[in-house]
Amino acid sequence: MSGTLKGLGFFDGKTHVLPISIYYEDTDLSGFVYHANYLRYMERGRTECFRLAGISKMAGLEDDEPTAWAIRRIQVDYHRPARLDDVIEVRTSLTGLSGARMHATQNIVCGGTLLVEGRIEACMTTLTGRARRLPKYVLQTLAPLLVAIET
Repeated sequence: MSGTLKGLGFFDGKTHVLPISIYYEDTDLSGFVYHANYLRYMERGRTECFRLAGISKMAGLEDDEPTAWAIRRIQVDYHRPARLDDVIEVRTSLTGLSGARMHATQNIVCGGTLLVEGRIEACMTTLTGRARRLPKYVLQTLAPLLVAIET
């Protein structure tokens, strides 16, 4: 594949929206999406949000000291299940950036109904697990997407 991936989905204001179709392989015996798959959908949402914002590499494996994103904390609230053939949206909003961490909320909705709420804290680490500051270009690229946290 040549060129740089542009990113999937779209921005609705500062919120990235990634539509995902639910396939048979996503469901359990009940026909509902298996709970762990929502974490996969959220990962895709964050990745595509970054790509569409202009960050094409999710890891600095070619750097002098290779780095990658790591999830430090995740909180997930399940409200309703998605079902086979649904088209869901993963809605990603960046709520915080610091020298070493990124915070985001991720809501998964279907037809306007909230299915899953997620709150993510991610950090940059070396491949040996040591925390590293976020690269300046990451901070500069993501800063315009920050949204105010509702209290």
